[in-house]
Amino acid sequence: MIVDVHTHTPTHRDSIPADEARSMSGWNNAGAVPTTHTWASFADHTSVADVTIVFNIAVEDPERDTGLAGDPTAVNTSTAEFVASDPRRRIGFMSVDPKLPGFLDEVRRSMEAGLVGIKLGANYQRFDPLSAEALALYGFAQDHALPILFHQGASPIPAAPLAYSHPLVTDEIAIRYPDLRIVMAHLGHPFTREAVATVRKHPNVYADVSALPARPWTLYEGLLFAQEWGAGGKLLFGSDFPVMTPAAAIGALRNVNAVVEGTAMPRVSEGMIEDIIHADALGALGLELPA
Repeated sequence: MIVDVHTHTPTHRDSIPADEARSMSGWNNAGAVPTTHTWASFADHTSVADVTIVFNIAVEDPERDTGLAGDPTAVNTSTAEFVASDPRRRIGFMSVDPKLPGFLDEVRRSMEAGLVGIKLGANYQRFDPLSAEALALYGFAQDHALPILFHQGASPIPAAPLAYSHPLVTDEIAIRYPDLRIVMAHLGHPFTREAVATVRKHPNVYADVSALPARPWTLYEGLLFAQEWGAGGKLLFGSDFPVMTPAAAIGALRNVNAVVEGTAMPRVSEGMIEDIIHADALGALGLELPA
């Protein structure tokens, strides 16, 4: 089974008016990618994955703050509705901003709506990931078995602080909340060494490989680090759709060694690549699909 742990909730249910269509450049070297998608186009573009985990990011202005279009008034409602349309293939995560009053009330409301994890991007949301409010959120998540997927590493958004999304911050969080299941997005790119060191030492911390395939050397380097440090089993498959489709990500993963073809450089194991693509992400995160 292929589980894509990192996709973004489509922006439109049925159709996209011409004046609402958006695209974003800066995520990869291939140019702009469409960031507005319908429920049907999401299903078509992610069909390679048997299960997708989907979410929004709770920010004041999604397009300005994250590069992704979206309705800031329906961050979790839109995800819950989308997941409910095909619950055998989709799992929904909520997103909240711990700077805002009543954020735990929104967590509880989202749990009642069927969302079973949390997506956070402290850099995009501009909250201190070690603040008292953030720590309260992590504690609640640990107590209620809500896995958290953190954006980790670089971002093309100038106002997003790199210090808030560095993998070593996750190390601090995991030390304080050892039973909290965590996914570090993008293997912390370009800080892949620090991300590998973090997932290696903490039993409940994983990393996804979403967005990495867009940069072949970073992908090769990060996977080689994981292989040499025995952390390949802590890597989960993710595409970061709409930034990349699952099919394109899988193709790039299987072609990871192309950048060192004809050299004496070490190779990333094909077996490890297949283990990532078919990783038991649901088991790792303590999640189940509805029967």
